[in-house]
This record gives sequence, structure tokens and C-alpha cells, in this order.
Amino acid sequence: MEEKNKFKLVSSKKTRYLLPNILTLAGVCLGISSIKFSIDGNFSLAVNLILFAAILDALDGRIARLIKGTSEFGKELDSLTDFVSFGIAPVFILYFWELNNYGKLGWAITLVYSVCCVLRLARFNLTKVEESQEWKNNFFEGVPSPAGGLLILMPLIYELTGINIGLDVKNFTPYLTIFIAILLVSKIPTLALKKITISPKTSVFLLLGIGVVFISLLFYTLETLLIFGGAYLISIPVSIAIYNNQNKKNLNKMSDENHEDIL
Repeated sequence: MEEKNKFKLVSSKKTRYLLPNILTLAGVCLGISSIKFSIDGNFSLAVNLILFAAILDALDGRIARLIKGTSEFGKELDSLTDFVSFGIAPVFILYFWELNNYGKLGWAITLVYSVCCVLRLARFNLTKVEESQEWKNNFFEGVPSPAGGLLILMPLIYELTGINIGLDVKNFTPYLTIFIAILLVSKIPTLALKKITISPKTSVFLLLGIGVVFISLLFYTLETLLIFGGAYLISIPVSIAIYNNQNKKNLNKMSDENHEDIL
């Protein structure tokens, strides 16, 4: 007798595609849920959900490459998830927290940020790096959407920490949101660190550093996010300097190769 066909969600050869996409879908659920909690006034939980969404966003692509589960479907799903979780959710949290006090201007700022984020993601999907410029894979063009989503929340995070240095951070919220929106669509190089090599001797210290970061996020979540946000903004000029140096070296190398071909 012929064996009956069993129902399969996906082909047995394609089960490796499921895990990255499940993580991606979990990220979009976290992003949408953060909007709900911000409407309820639970801004602390809303910020934490955006953080978890950012962690999942960092993991899904790396896991997909690790288990060879990358696909065009996953790439498009990831971009749509990024738009919801980092292009809509964070700025909506800000809107329900502070920007709604600015009336139509506050809503306009909300729309501007979301539009800049979707433009940034569309450009990212179309960006292709030539083989002769593989070093550019270590850089993003503009601030990536997960970083942008967390950066615009810094005034809210500052208020939630209870730190008091005599600044009314709410006044900076509209300006910071527009500034980050511009960075999203800018061509300023920011560090991506996708293809870095780590020597076996330093891997232990790297793991120790990652452990310290997770412990800090576990016990001092908001304070750690505030420090990381400030450190990231400071790192942008450093990224520009490193990019220009790498670009100069690459141009000199290409010039030398062309000169040798002529000779």
C-alpha cells in the first residue's frame, strides 16, 4: 500500500527557514504591543519591548546566515518588521508621551520620522556592494532603523531612569526626532561590524564583554540604554573617520593596480 501523504507546513529541506522568520515575526509582535502599552501609559514596558525587538532583529539575520536559512522572503519580511518595530512603534510611543502636546506639528514630526525610516529601508534593500569594495559591508549608509528607533526614545528613557541633572528633556524631543530622521536617510557611514575577524585570544574577552552588557541590561536596563545611546552618537564621527581612511586606502590600492596594468 502506498504511504499516505503527511501534512507538512514546509518542505523538510526548508525547515531551516522557519526559525529566523519566527524570530522576525516575534519582533513585529513586540513592536505592535509596545504601541498598545504606550497608549495605556505604560511607557517603561513599551521601551523594553522595543529593546527586545531590536535584540531579535540583531539575532534573526545572524541565525539565518549561520544555519543557511536566508531567503528573499525572509529579507522582505525583515524589512517590513523593521518598519513596524522601529519606524512606527518608537515614534508613536513618543507621540503618546510628548509629541501630541505639539498638536499638528507633533503629528507632522511623527510622520516625517516614519517616512524617513521607510525610505532608509527601501534604499538598504537596493544597496549592493561590489566585490572590489567588500570592506563597505562593515558600514551602514546612514543610521540603521533599530538604532534610530532606540535613539529617538532617549528623552523618554532619561525621564524613566529618574536621573535629574536639571534638564527638561521633553523640550529636546521634537528636535532629536527630526535629527535622527535626517541621520536615517543620510549617507553618513555608521559601523555595521558585519564581517570582523576576532582572534582566539580576544574571544574570551569579547564573551566577557557581552556577558557584562546583558547583566547591565538585566538589572539596569534604562540606564544602560541611555549610555549606549550616547556612546552610539559619539561613535558616528569615529565611523566617518574610519570609513574615509578605508576608502582612501582602497582608492590608493586601485590606483596602484591600474598603474601596474599600464606598465
